[in-house]
Amino acid sequence: MNHEDTTTHVVAQGTFDLLHPGHVHYLRDAAAMGDRLTVIVARRENVTHKQPPILPNRQRRDVVAALDAVDDARVGHPEDIFAPIEELRPDIIALGYDQHHDEAAIEDELARRGVECSVRRASPRDPEYDGELLSSGRIIDRILEERA
Repeated sequence: MNHEDTTTHVVAQGTFDLLHPGHVHYLRDAAAMGDRLTVIVARRENVTHKQPPILPNRQRRDVVAALDAVDDARVGHPEDIFAPIEELRPDIIALGYDQHHDEAAIEDELARRGVECSVRRASPRDPEYDGELLSSGRIIDRILEERA
């Protein structure tokens, strides 16, 4: 018997340096968009829009993979950030609320490569209490302020 797969596969991606509650919110939100969540952790050498991550690729992947919302985590492709998407063929790409990505540009590239999936944004997560840090960069800044 041939059963059609009706599982909705979601892919999320990010740097995930110094995991914080904002990351957890993003990945829970992404997981809620479907039935299976795969996370692609950006390679250090591919992070060009901000300071490169402090933690090694594999360590960041392993920490993300340990989260309950995540079914699978992998380190991104060394040269082509769309290669894992072509391989995985997800139904949805979930972007973080404040990630720098341009949805239209992603959709255009996916169409060019023959990958049919939607691109959605996760919801924002406001700090739950005064002083809660929802940014790896802010966490690093606070460590430098208080410990340097």
